[in-house]
Amino acid sequence: MMLSICSILFGSAFLGGIAVFFVKKDNANLLKLILSFSGAYLFSITVLHLIPEIYNANDADHVGLFVLIGFLFQLLLEQFSEGVEHGHIHKHTHYYGPFPYGVMISLCLHAFLEGMPLAKGPQRELLFGIAIHHIPAAFALGSLLVQSAASKRNIVFCLVIFALMAPLGFFTSTAISNGGIGEIEKYFNKMMAIVIGIFLHISTTILFESSSADHHHFNKKKLIAVLLGVGISLLSDML
Repeated sequence: MMLSICSILFGSAFLGGIAVFFVKKDNANLLKLILSFSGAYLFSITVLHLIPEIYNANDADHVGLFVLIGFLFQLLLEQFSEGVEHGHIHKHTHYYGPFPYGVMISLCLHAFLEGMPLAKGPQRELLFGIAIHHIPAAFALGSLLVQSAASKRNIVFCLVIFALMAPLGFFTSTAISNGGIGEIEKYFNKMMAIVIGIFLHISTTILFESSSADHHHFNKKKLIAVLLGVGISLLSDML
């Protein structure tokens, strides 16, 4: 089970990243639809499963404070990543030449934290949402690395590092939840609350951006993608 989870997490991020070598960056409508779907699905899973789970735990005191901390922490991360985790593809001239270390580090930290909730709770549903979300995020990262004038070998290496972060977060969280890392297990619920805050920020930002000023016909497609994401999460919850 652990191997299959890690394979899906790694594969979605890595394949989404190397797609930058084969897909025209100006033709990103499909990635926008995938992003809208994943944002709606991730938000629904968070509200339906993750939030009730942490509030029903024995150590649920002040858990809302840690959700807020996670939300604000993701806001801080975006000062360095510039929204790459939302699938944003920036074309800034200052990226040519210097390697975007701030973006790479913040995005890897984000992916690491994103893999942590898989140690508990609805693994299949959440795994699906995270994997789909990683596709446009990795594509945006790959596009940014291409703009930085990095060699193809370095780009692939960076994508491998990014793709390993979510599986590493899953392994770390599993060790913590099983009590395998000292006495940190008793703080696991608060750590999960921080991750939930991050999920809420990411998913709501995606959903708000999905209603921004694109042409009307494409906005209809985005709405369908969002409703499909919510519908599938509700169906999995009922089943």
